[in-house]
Amino acid sequence: MTIQVFGHKSPDTDSTGSPLIWAWYLSEIKGTPAEAVLLGTPNTEAAFVVERWGFETPAIIEDVAEDAPVVIVDTNNPAELPASINGADIQQIIDHHKLVGGLETKGPIDITIRPVACTATIMYDLMGADAAKMPENIKGAMLSCIISDTLEFRSPTTTDRDREVVEALAGELGISVPDYAAEMFAAKSDVSAFSDAELLRMDSKEYEVDGTKFRVSVLETTSPATVLDRKASLIESMTTVAAEDGVDQVLLFVVDILNEESTLLVPNDLVKTVAAKSFDADATGDAVVLPGVVSRKKQIIPNLKV
Repeated sequence: MTIQVFGHKSPDTDSTGSPLIWAWYLSEIKGTPAEAVLLGTPNTEAAFVVERWGFETPAIIEDVAEDAPVVIVDTNNPAELPASINGADIQQIIDHHKLVGGLETKGPIDITIRPVACTATIMYDLMGADAAKMPENIKGAMLSCIISDTLEFRSPTTTDRDREVVEALAGELGISVPDYAAEMFAAKSDVSAFSDAELLRMDSKEYEVDGTKFRVSVLETTSPATVLDRKASLIESMTTVAAEDGVDQVLLFVVDILNEESTLLVPNDLVKTVAAKSFDADATGDAVVLPGVVSRKKQIIPNLKV
């Protein structure tokens, strides 16, 4: 059977590109039939990367079949995976997030979780000498994933290894990293076609703090005003999205990539308390700026308090 390779729901560039990379590696290098699939519509940056490097957008799946062979990348959190994931035959996990727990496997499997900024960085190292066999489009996908996850090295999650892999790939592709990153971030910033609910779910993860369930949403952009101009309607939509998704509150952080800060929308007293306890921020209005906060994984999630 063909192995399905996928990342998390609300796929960003890493959860779109890394399945393409690893499906190529399994199929072309290891001789094991594999295909990349997605657990949702890719965001605007990921869609740009798919088109830029000449890929077909992977099929979107709703769930996985019993005993279907799968490889999970860029997450190990059951909440971000298909409902029937524990019935599938999970054969491998490649990730760069903390170990959450809750996944069950049919037997011993290959798990690689490393403290780098991007799944694609891990894949480059797992390939070893075979990385030299990557065609241009796979290299392009890998480069894109790492630039995205590191915010072109602005994120505190960035490691020396992420930088080294980007420099190697950019050199082989003859690409200027600053110029290409600007193209990617411009694509990421074009959210005009999306509804408020779509924006709140576009790059989001569920997280519980002392019994309070949050959907923690991040919008990374070089044009924060474009999003913040919709602040009132976004705040209004938070109530609907929270109810539909079974969480107590949506937290939206609008990350200003160039100025390396984020704006947290503050719709009520709960979020005002979160701002004060988590970031020592005094939220007197319906939004508060958090200087230096750009990483959900390293700066937002670990600090959340209610």
